[in-house]
Amino acid sequence: MLSASFDHNRWHFKVWAPEKEKMILHIVKPHEQELAMQKDEEGYFSIDINTTEKALDYLFKPDGHKDYPDPASQFQPCGVHGVSQTVDHASYEWSDSDWKGLPLNEMIIYELHVGLFTPEGTFDAIIPRLDELKQIGINAVELMPIAQFPGDRNWGYDGTFPYAVQNSYGGPLGLKKLVDVCHQKGISVILDVVYNHLGPEGNYFPQFGPYFTSKYHTPWGDAINFDGEWSDGVRDYFSDNVIYWFELYHIDCLRCDAIHAIFDTGAVHFWEMTYQKIRQLEEAIGRPFHLIAESDLNSPKVVKSPAEGGYGFNAQWLDDFHHVVYKLINPSDKERYCDFGTIEQLVKAYNEGFVHSGQWVKFRKRKYGVSSAGIPGDKFVIFNQNHDQVGNRADGKRLCMLVDHERMKLSAAAVLLAPYVPMLFMGEEYADPSPFYYFVSHSDNKLIKAVQEGRRKEFEEFGFDQNIPDPQDTNTFLRCKLQWEKRYGSHHKVILDWHRALIGVRKKLAPFSDFDKEFTEASAIGDQGLVLFRHDKERKQTVACFFNYSEKEINYSFSVEEGFTKILDSRDDKWRTSKKVNNEVHRDKITSGASIRLLPLSVVVYSSQ
Repeated sequence: MLSASFDHNRWHFKVWAPEKEKMILHIVKPHEQELAMQKDEEGYFSIDINTTEKALDYLFKPDGHKDYPDPASQFQPCGVHGVSQTVDHASYEWSDSDWKGLPLNEMIIYELHVGLFTPEGTFDAIIPRLDELKQIGINAVELMPIAQFPGDRNWGYDGTFPYAVQNSYGGPLGLKKLVDVCHQKGISVILDVVYNHLGPEGNYFPQFGPYFTSKYHTPWGDAINFDGEWSDGVRDYFSDNVIYWFELYHIDCLRCDAIHAIFDTGAVHFWEMTYQKIRQLEEAIGRPFHLIAESDLNSPKVVKSPAEGGYGFNAQWLDDFHHVVYKLINPSDKERYCDFGTIEQLVKAYNEGFVHSGQWVKFRKRKYGVSSAGIPGDKFVIFNQNHDQVGNRADGKRLCMLVDHERMKLSAAAVLLAPYVPMLFMGEEYADPSPFYYFVSHSDNKLIKAVQEGRRKEFEEFGFDQNIPDPQDTNTFLRCKLQWEKRYGSHHKVILDWHRALIGVRKKLAPFSDFDKEFTEASAIGDQGLVLFRHDKERKQTVACFFNYSEKEINYSFSVEEGFTKILDSRDDKWRTSKKVNNEVHRDKITSGASIRLLPLSVVVYSSQ
């Protein structure tokens, strides 16, 4: 739903306000004027203005009373409380006409926060870093939300203008340039979007229409109205937003935040409606677009098509995988993920996907989930770290600040050798030592106090008594900036090279390109070891990945017929950073019926060819 579009020296303005009697378009610049808009039967007010001006500053006056920014504004140059500004999308000359996108099963995803990834904190500043990401094998960049939020620092999940690109990051032009360059370098762009709630500051939606409902409740307040009275306009607003990013910004994929907090009991679910719009766009443009869900449902229906009774997402985040690997890597953390931590759960995660598939779950105090056995691996995105898993710790510590070097290598291999789509969190590839805290830059003192107090109480409920950094303090934000210069020094370079090697193996060997679970076999070795077999479709090549999560040796009898050659060993000298670690390595070859000694806290990969 473009509220302002330009065509043949004419701006067309439109705004949805079904319960308002009249609407005034207030043009602020370049020439101030107020114009009455016409209303149709669906509650949309519209007006055409003949002008050659490409950038108009404007506001709307619902019922002619008070000025408000456009709820579908495409640019807020002065922030969430300022004027809206038109964007002439046709004036940008794209250079990615040859780009056809990447399939999800080829992606190595890299999640980043625009404000923290570089000292400058802009879209432009990301561009010079892309080649270094590509050198280690990254081919998909996932941007945390960039929809306009209050101030100049925020995780992005408090945005209040879903169509407007954050002004402090570089606005619409900056985002287009970044996407354009990414495509020229063969890098897909994933954008994190939030359709389950809107932030509190600068949220003027209630002044226009019934965007919210008290029928359902979310952790952020009243839910968005996807199925009540007047919900057609709301459904169009958010489903059109999906198309907006794909069509006008050439985004390849959207990661949709917390879809379980979107409530719709209508005959045609919101996601089914959106699915159909995406298919129509694909047919018109001639390339695929993807949706990835963050879901707390543990249900395969998320990634099944609407024809199968599903939501139609191409993939979803697999939190269960993260939780079980974390507890195996860091068992000393007694506070987190009390329902996870056994090697049998990791075996299930590799073989099926969901760990919790109908069992009683202590944390939830109920039976939870359903089996995902048989769902192809490219329907799931896995990770060791992401913005939530790091940022929702009281201390904001990354994994490299919690476990040692050997365990870091183990966790990286667990993800990058898995039959799923892997994702890294910015800086993870070289063990960046910066924390990742929660931060905001609100202007409302009451809201600031509420956020500070709410954050403290949230951690108290989980038993954490550390001093929580003030989210509003600028220094809280600055301390989270990546220390990019460390990536080539000391142990950081070893971890960087380890990630490059793992990604290289993943891309080179045929078995890693097959995501059908028929060709994946994981089994436990004792109570802290695991072997993961990956086969190609013709079963002409098999890769055997051995993991030892214990501090003791484990023996395994190799019962396959063919011989195997070692291709990667975390115990090789080039992956060591301390002389204290035993310098033994795993044997170079394994013959049929041989026994292999798995060294403590290690991973070793063998191939049958």
